[in-house]
Amino acid sequence: MEQFYENQKEMERVVLVAVHERRNPDGDASLRELAELTETAGAVCVGCLEQNLERANAVTFLGTGKIEELKTMLVAKNATGIVCDTELTPVQMRNLSQLLNVKVMDRTMVILDIFAARANTREGKIQVELAQLKYNATMLVGLRSSLSRLGGGIGTRGPGEKKLEMDRRLIREEISRLKRDLEDVKRHRQTQRKQRSRNQIPIACMVGYTNAGKSTLLNHLTHADVLAENKLFATLDPTTRALQLPDGTDLMLTDTVGFISRLPHHLIQAFRSTLEEAGYSDLILHVVDISSPEMDRQMHAVYETLRQLEIEDKPVITVFNKTDCLTECPDVRDLHADRVVYVSAREETGFDSLLTAISEVLREGQIYIEQTISYRDTALLNDVRHFGQLISEEYTEEGIYIKAYVRKQEAVRLRRI
Repeated sequence: MEQFYENQKEMERVVLVAVHERRNPDGDASLRELAELTETAGAVCVGCLEQNLERANAVTFLGTGKIEELKTMLVAKNATGIVCDTELTPVQMRNLSQLLNVKVMDRTMVILDIFAARANTREGKIQVELAQLKYNATMLVGLRSSLSRLGGGIGTRGPGEKKLEMDRRLIREEISRLKRDLEDVKRHRQTQRKQRSRNQIPIACMVGYTNAGKSTLLNHLTHADVLAENKLFATLDPTTRALQLPDGTDLMLTDTVGFISRLPHHLIQAFRSTLEEAGYSDLILHVVDISSPEMDRQMHAVYETLRQLEIEDKPVITVFNKTDCLTECPDVRDLHADRVVYVSAREETGFDSLLTAISEVLREGQIYIEQTISYRDTALLNDVRHFGQLISEEYTEEGIYIKAYVRKQEAVRLRRI
């Protein structure tokens, strides 16, 4: 009798490897995060090896004694590879592969692999492939000798093994093509931005550390249907939805890709057009997981990424999310923020305070006017309702006398009539 067996994909078994340098006080937190990243990428962590050094060995990353200890651990744990908690140089990658005779990966490779698995839109896929090719171009010297051992698993999604086997010339040509494709997408995005600017609808952009709850918050505020999971980088592609504030102001709310400590510079470059959405906004909502023990480090990573993108002049509302995970909500402050609010996106609590804070910050960028609009210009009154905050209106013989908060450009337009 013929029997059928279900083929199950064998999970990679990896050992995490970290060098704690004296100048890096957050080594333990970074290693915990690496474990979560690795599991998100589809591998299982079976061990961990750490070494305290003034700086990592430039040739083999680890010291000679630790290399031998790692060899023994790999055999004992039946591990198929290692993941290093930093971006390795080509020399380190090549030497570790030769010494250990297993698959060698680094933090950047794992993050790129997660992005390759999660990108859904054409723009997202182009951005990830571009980042992977740039990374592979720098690692080609170190990877060439170990290509035959790569097989499947982490690091082979997206461009994959076929791209790794290209020589530098072909990779450069592929990078040039992807850059051209990305420019086309970027021009389309700029057209959308110009349209929003002409509409004069204020834009709020949500930023935050990965898994802080941005997508959940967007879903509950705007009734969107964005994937929201308790995973790192559950969503990559930006989503914009309309939201009406209690004072009647219309707002466009944009969710962006989550940040992470030491986000690979290849990704920052590739995703710049997406991340720059924050630079075109009127307001930034910085969503923070208040229940995370690494909250301060995560907040610093977000502000550092915004600094790299040269986005430092926008008003910020820090939204401390996941208060439902705490028995008592602490009184936390953010010196970078104009306002601080506490919410639970999952329980939908604190939303009134958040919406009020958004209205107040937007109003601070507006001008208070008292003016009579003639009846032949009543279309302007609709613009005030749509793009500003109409406080009162009174119908007189001369026209409609209004009190309102409007943007500066709208105030200039009204004064010209």
